[in-house]
Amino acid sequence: MVSGSTWESQCQKPTGWLGRFILWNMNSRHSKVTDWGLEKVGIDKHYTILDVGCGGGRTVSKLAAIATEGKVYGADYSEESVAASKRTNARWIDIDRVEIRHGSVSQLPFPDDMFDLVTAVETHFWWPNLPADMREVFRVLKPGSKFIIIAEIYKGANTMAARLAEKYAGRTSMALLTVDEHRELFANAGYSDVEVIEERGKGWICGIGRKPSKPKGSIQGDYQERA
Repeated sequence: MVSGSTWESQCQKPTGWLGRFILWNMNSRHSKVTDWGLEKVGIDKHYTILDVGCGGGRTVSKLAAIATEGKVYGADYSEESVAASKRTNARWIDIDRVEIRHGSVSQLPFPDDMFDLVTAVETHFWWPNLPADMREVFRVLKPGSKFIIIAEIYKGANTMAARLAEKYAGRTSMALLTVDEHRELFANAGYSDVEVIEERGKGWICGIGRKPSKPKGSIQGDYQERA
């Protein structure tokens, strides 16, 4: 029998045979909520996209199938997750449509203003410093581009899973947020046009925020005006 602390640590950072099982399970269990969330953002075929906490890699694969002329990056601080994502996306990697990197959300291995979209599916619960990590995602987004968080559970949802998670979250490092707390999380990190969408019957949630476009008068704004 697996203890609660072991299960928590494996959800945060999968390792070994149990980690591989959890990653396989996540690829299957999170597929429908991922599809539901991705429908809330427009994805252009030319987009450069990052999936933070890419886990077993299925979200990366879904994104690569949509952004048919772009490129999708996955990042995870679990080496087991990086390996699993590479296996899941081997065909995309072979044609240079996907790249998987080892790295933490707290210090993403990418330059400023790189991505047209950043996604995070069932992962923000476990981020080491959620407010600061939201700002780190903000850094790598292009001005005017969006970040979406997708989850199958949130605080206050009227589902058995949510009630159980609320009961035990205080004993773990899991950051379980209400609808309003999700909204505040985005706003406090500098995102604009914040939306929080619920699928109440299933207890699903997604939060979306946009990195504001650089104002006229900035170097980038002046360049865009002249182009």
